[in-house]
Amino acid sequence: MIKKTFVTLFLCSSILSPAMAESETTDITVYRSPTCGCCKKWVQHLKDNHFNVTDIVKDDMQSIKQALGIPRALASCHTAVVNGYTVEGHVPATDIKNMLTQNADIAGISVPGMPAGTPGMEMGGRKVPYQVVSFDKKGEFKVFNQYNVAQ
Repeated sequence: MIKKTFVTLFLCSSILSPAMAESETTDITVYRSPTCGCCKKWVQHLKDNHFNVTDIVKDDMQSIKQALGIPRALASCHTAVVNGYTVEGHVPATDIKNMLTQNADIAGISVPGMPAGTPGMEMGGRKVPYQVVSFDKKGEFKVFNQYNVAQ
């Protein structure tokens, strides 16, 4: 009886674990300007992708970016912190999750500027190619992921 119960529990947990993993949430703190509409849309994108968002509205975003060491070339409109990493701009939730899963030795990731078609910057069918860039504490950066119009 014990053996049968263990096998049943093992099989049930194996079947349920992907669904349970998908429903797990990750805490993330987002800093954004009170006047930015695309930032609100990006926050909703995070919530839709199982992030537990603490939404902090700030008038002085530049001081947040400086304190977190975001290189000027990688700046965008909003900034987030998740598990010790910095996320700058309209980074897709899947890239944030990939960064966390990889436990990457970086300071964070960014989508510089505000490219059309990124999460929060949806403009109908208009999409431009863009890159998600990783950066370290020395300010060095490299391509983490890239999105082409054809994707």
